[in-house]
Amino acid sequence: MKSMAEHPFHDQLGLEEQAEKLGKQAVSLGLIPSFVVHYFPDTWVFYIPNESQSEALTPEEAYFRLNQLVRQ
Repeated sequence: MKSMAEHPFHDQLGLEEQAEKLGKQAVSLGLIPSFVVHYFPDTWVFYIPNESQSEALTPEEAYFRLNQLVRQ
């Protein structure tokens, strides 16, 4: 398992930006049809739609889910 030092972010904003970058990469690779980010002052909320629904994801959940998709 990777330590946090091996990830390309060091704070909440860095994590959110990396999750957004992975989302854009996943869309461009055709891995997901789209994704939405709601920007709030204290955190960003990510939505990755599938065929039937779209659940709200924390930046951490979005990062790890999108990172897994892109690296497959």
